[in-house]
Amino acid sequence: MEEFVEFMGNFGPLGLAIHSFLDAIIFPIPAFFTQVSLSMLNPTNALWLATFGFIACLIGTPIGYLIGKVFGTGILTRFVKPELTEKATNYFKNKGSVAILIGAFTPIPFKVFTILSGVLKYPLWQLMAYAAIGRATKFYVVGALFYMFGKTAESMVHNVSLYIFITVVPIIVIFLLVRKWMKKRKERKLLALEQGNEQQAEM
Repeated sequence: MEEFVEFMGNFGPLGLAIHSFLDAIIFPIPAFFTQVSLSMLNPTNALWLATFGFIACLIGTPIGYLIGKVFGTGILTRFVKPELTEKATNYFKNKGSVAILIGAFTPIPFKVFTILSGVLKYPLWQLMAYAAIGRATKFYVVGALFYMFGKTAESMVHNVSLYIFITVVPIIVIFLLVRKWMKKRKERKLLALEQGNEQQAEM
């Protein structure tokens, strides 16, 4: 892994872009390591690096989705540990499409969610929307830390997924609960209105 990260780092931002692109498809080593390595060399460029990584990740996301849609679960069982696939599948079952957003902040490789979205035939636009939010947060938090604190940020960013998960996921859960409550409230109003119309029709 260290040799690969060092090799990609030789190409600068382009190396990070290629790594991020592959990371969204099937590559086993997260682009996070190349981002940190390059940000350490020049912290003033950290936000630009985050931008390169983020855009490349979004470009790779629909390709990972297509791989899952065409080749199915076979590609996951061959290249991804079964326990990671199982965890990602449970996220989908319990949280629906928002699992993609939550998955962006977990240690589970994001490629598992892009491929699994294709396997389960989730709408591509939802995958892209949630991927944009989740991956932008992760890339830019790392970039911002290096930009503000310089090389000393190295000790902070290795727990960045945990910090984001603790901070963001509760917000997502609250949002889902509020949305669910509003949806039920709307359904009750519509049901009451329909019942009222039926009573008037009978009279």
